Amino acid sequence: MKNEREKTVIKTSIISIVANIVLAGFKALVGVLSNSIAIISDAINNLSDALSSIITIIGTKLAGKAPDREHPYGHGRIEYMTSLIVSGIVLYAGLTALIESIKKIVNPEVPDYTPTTLIILISAIIVKFVLGIYVKKKGKEVNSKSLVASGTDAFNDAILSISVLVSTIIYMTLNISLEAYVGVILSAVIIKTGYELIKEAVDNVIGIRVESNISKKIKKEVMKEEEVKGAFDLILTDYGPDKYIGSIHIEVADTLTVAEIDKISRRITKNITKKYGVLLHTIGVYSINTKDEKVIRIRKDIKNIVFSHKGILEMHGFYLDEKEKTISFDIIIDFNIKEREELYKHIYDEIQEKYNDYKLNITLDVDISD
Repeated sequence: MKNEREKTVIKTSIISIVANIVLAGFKALVGVLSNSIAIISDAINNLSDALSSIITIIGTKLAGKAPDREHPYGHGRIEYMTSLIVSGIVLYAGLTALIESIKKIVNPEVPDYTPTTLIILISAIIVKFVLGIYVKKKGKEVNSKSLVASGTDAFNDAILSISVLVSTIIYMTLNISLEAYVGVILSAVIIKTGYELIKEAVDNVIGIRVESNISKKIKKEVMKEEEVKGAFDLILTDYGPDKYIGSIHIEVADTLTVAEIDKISRRITKNITKKYGVLLHTIGVYSINTKDEKVIRIRKDIKNIVFSHKGILEMHGFYLDEKEKTISFDIIIDFNIKEREELYKHIYDEIQEKYNDYKLNITLDVDISD
């Protein structure tokens, strides 16, 4: 599966490279002959796309290296680093084109378009549309963010090339030169794309929230175990595309033995790995009081107190130890609440005042996943 993904990414990238180099060559030639900065800017964009695909291939090959002693989780994150390099190239291409376009506005030069110019531009637009659809489709098939981004970029290029075509037609029919201004617009769009790609690459390196559909599916799968009463605190660390390693907490009855919990944990790990390719290397356990009606009433009362405050997303892991006179549980407060610590303290004090016979162990948990 891994080798097939790598082959698909490389094959698709090679097709993209060849197409972009051919397009860049034709557009650069036409741009120079017609003295059109807009067409030259479009050619530069195609050349940067080709270079991006080359770096994508290099990144994919390096990311596919087997784990070693220094990198036990593999080299998958190299793809994110190469994405950052690609983003920088796109941004540089946009800035370069913008500078040249502004120069043309300050010192305008008369373009010289021919019917051949129109034919090449129209052909380039068709090729870019087809290339964009193909690359994006392949990217989705193998879950390659780099290919999806390249496909989207190619599709956008086709739309931008239409603007160059329109400015060319306007000049040939009305003798009004807009190509320098179109060059500025093209440059701005390229710069915007570069910025967005950089932001996405940096986010992946820093670490972002796991996709909602993945976290919800995993928790739902864990909850299929009859003995599991709740699934919380799912942490998934991304070590490259389609490579997650993580942990989760489950709530189980306090009547289960260690041997029984061990069997449950092993089943969960096996099922999640088989179904989603995610390795849950740690499954923590929250014990639920099931024998004492008094404890159940206290838990319900405390839950009402906690959720009477705005911004509370979740409360879990409740356990009351009558012998030690302790009450333990976790609460999750929305990131949108600015004074999270103050709200936590307020809730703590409110519960402590009502249940002053017990020592409270309330953990302010983090909203890690949906």
